[in-house]
Amino acid sequence: MSSIVSASSPAERLKSAGAWFKRLITSSPSRFAIIIFALLILVFTVLLSLPIASANRTVTPLADALFTAVSTICVTGLSTVDMATHWSPFGHVVVFVGVNIGALGVLTLASLMGMLISKRLGLRAKLMAAGDTNPLRAHGGPVNESQTVRLGEVGQLLTTVALSTLIIEGVLAVLLYPALVAAGVDAVTALWEAPYFAAMAFTNTGFAPNAGGVAVFADDYLVLTLLMAGVFLGSVGFPVIYSLAKHVWHVKRWSLHTKLTLVTTILLFVLGAAVFLILEYNNPRTFGSMDAADTTFQAFFLSAMTRSGGFSVIDIADLNGSSQLVATMLMFVGGGSASTAGGIKVTTLAVLAIAVWSEAKGRQAVEVFGRRIPSDVQRVALSVVAWGATIVALSTIVISQITKADLSHVLFDVVSAFATVGLSSGLTAELPDSGAYVLAATIFMGRVGTVTLAAAVAATSRSQLYSLPVERPIVG
Repeated sequence: MSSIVSASSPAERLKSAGAWFKRLITSSPSRFAIIIFALLILVFTVLLSLPIASANRTVTPLADALFTAVSTICVTGLSTVDMATHWSPFGHVVVFVGVNIGALGVLTLASLMGMLISKRLGLRAKLMAAGDTNPLRAHGGPVNESQTVRLGEVGQLLTTVALSTLIIEGVLAVLLYPALVAAGVDAVTALWEAPYFAAMAFTNTGFAPNAGGVAVFADDYLVLTLLMAGVFLGSVGFPVIYSLAKHVWHVKRWSLHTKLTLVTTILLFVLGAAVFLILEYNNPRTFGSMDAADTTFQAFFLSAMTRSGGFSVIDIADLNGSSQLVATMLMFVGGGSASTAGGIKVTTLAVLAIAVWSEAKGRQAVEVFGRRIPSDVQRVALSVVAWGATIVALSTIVISQITKADLSHVLFDVVSAFATVGLSSGLTAELPDSGAYVLAATIFMGRVGTVTLAAAVAATSRSQLYSLPVERPIVG
């Protein structure tokens, strides 16, 4: 009898629960990422709910605190409150710290801490870190060495992550300080705004600490160019930065992932600007009153920010409907894998585009830059797009039903949330609490990644030792 009582005692039940939780989070890097992100959001929700975090020293409503915490940790930039006026200096510091934690990635940050403490990475830590920083992580558990970031390079990659973040944000802050002062910002205020803007640019978040945001610098091309540079560096991804750092002058040694990311990013940047230039040049509310040089620059700035940056010089609601649709498409694509950007990722688009082109040409294999892309990568790309489109569709339907707002505005803000961009048609600030919770969930799913969510649910991968008979359905 005593043994039965002992086995069911609170201490034993607590120990059993602890063991279950440990197995839960260590069985899959994807599941671990989701749990830690959720816990971080909870912590930052509490911090932002404190009276000291608001400018008027009152408790911020739960919906606003939770939404801001999700937007901060998931480096999105959408907000249900005025970021410049609602938060106190303490609140701004909380947001500043949160976006940097979210941008680095929880697993990467944890691995860096472990490396600093132990001076080396153990095998399991390397497997966990490889799973987080590898653009081709598509399942729970260890990743194989044929993927973009090899196991032996994880320690170097993690160092690159930390150093690139510190160096890029530091250099941006140093360059932004005199630019902000020259633009009329008080010298003391610029000491805070420069690193804040630098962090928000590199993390692709888009929060602004000042009233009016970057719109007050609409005619200051130095400030806007520096912000674009920060957004670009943050959106290409740490594996690309790592590859460029190793082989900056040896293009032939660049990985296929690096080539696809850079080529697709630059192509979308230029094409996006060209389309906005064509669609908005005669719109008096946006580019219509500008000369050719100003219009061209603002078109490039808008193209860069719709990819994930989140800063906006013009009012998004003033764009033509056609331009809003193009911006929505660019936001859905997003930036590079394992980067601070969101979306389905540029490599996903590139792989699908190459596969479609190969099919049109009747080629047996999907090849580019002298390399063959395996079929499992193509399936992952297709899955990412399918899951992303499903999440966007469901969220759009629910929020449309809640708000009864214009569908184009709902779709724009939902895609902006899913792709963690931060641009808004104005709908987000007017959302009721129920709509804010739905959009926050959309942000969370967009940040942790559709493949990560699928892998966490699947938990384990099973090998099938047999194959079924082949039969071809009619497609198309």
